[in-house]
Amino acid sequence: MGLKTFIQGWPVYRQLTGTDPLGRGAAAQSARSAELAPRTETADGMARSVCPYCAVGCGQRVFHADGKVTQIEGDPDSPISRGRLCPKGSASKSLVTSPLRQTKVRYRRPYATEWEDLDLDVALDMIADRILAARAETWEDVDDEGRPLNRTLGISSLGGATLDNEENYLIKKLFTAMGALQIENQARI
Repeated sequence: MGLKTFIQGWPVYRQLTGTDPLGRGAAAQSARSAELAPRTETADGMARSVCPYCAVGCGQRVFHADGKVTQIEGDPDSPISRGRLCPKGSASKSLVTSPLRQTKVRYRRPYATEWEDLDLDVALDMIADRILAARAETWEDVDDEGRPLNRTLGISSLGGATLDNEENYLIKKLFTAMGALQIENQARI
């Protein structure tokens, strides 16, 4: 590299002789930074989502390529967070892509010492059977004075912070139809 090339590559020289007198654009750009590309450039598409952590409900943009999440960033169109995320929300890509993430239903039978993998359909059937059994065992038709109750105190629901209003509405309808009274959402606690 000759002296002339070295001087022309010097940011101060580019700032004084180029179109960037304040040194905030091309004059300050190194060769390495000129080659950089956005992490979202190779994405096939983007889906809007909500951060899975706290009850604030910050908007996220989830970029994906070939069926895999490639980047998660704040959604500037979100009226809640306006594109900003806390440190946990900013790191939520690792929640989805971590090799330590559980992707199978894990079950430990009563008194067992080891976990086993279950098929999703088997696990859902087990949950449904247990809900129906708890409802049948704890159903109350009437109180001591004969007034109708039609309820169960054997099942309840505590929703997560990232449930939206529509999901909470459906959960409330489902559990009320089953006769449950204890229905709550984390965002209200």
